[in-house]
Amino acid sequence: MIRVLVAEDQSAVRAGLVLILGSAPDIEVAGEAADGEQAVELARRLRPDVVLMDVQMPVLDGVSATRRIVAEELADVLVLTTFDLDEYVFGALRAGAAGFLLKHAEARELLEAVRTVARGEGVVAPAVTRRLIAEFAAGAVPGRGTAADPAVLEDLTRREREVLGCVGEGLSNAEIAGRLDMAEGTVKTHVSRLLAKLGLRSRVQAAVLARELGL
Repeated sequence: MIRVLVAEDQSAVRAGLVLILGSAPDIEVAGEAADGEQAVELARRLRPDVVLMDVQMPVLDGVSATRRIVAEELADVLVLTTFDLDEYVFGALRAGAAGFLLKHAEARELLEAVRTVARGEGVVAPAVTRRLIAEFAAGAVPGRGTAADPAVLEDLTRREREVLGCVGEGLSNAEIAGRLDMAEGTVKTHVSRLLAKLGLRSRVQAAVLARELGL
């Protein structure tokens, strides 16, 4: 069972998200938060698998709350955003969010995004991906703050570079395992190691770096 903490300040929207999540047999809503500070406190107490985080919230914004939750390794964070809030997307990316989903996503997309993040894989809404790619063209790497230097790959093994390239393509662990002919558990190990070596907080940050470097 995937335990989800829903952090959304608008009660009607929050109720809708809870209703959708509760309709899935493999997902349980562990708690609800109306502001960022409460989200952090509940994440510490409940230890959910995924925090569904709105970026615009009172007391403590969603980006700051995401940063705390990721830093304390309390849960993976799936950020809810709108198409025109780039600064929040990039801020959440730097904070280590595991995924980004547009608020008007269909119920099916929301449920699948939660499942994907719970598996330890990243997910980014196509519209958000287009914005990130536009930033690549400008020479910036959201999540790292500066243009990517190929030298950062020197500490990676050949296999880790191959896995990083697959992550950049948006492949799941199972898909990477099939392409590179290795066990899915081995893929997870490679991903964890390359994140540590590159000083990255999330798979999404790794995907951004891979795309910037042209892997």
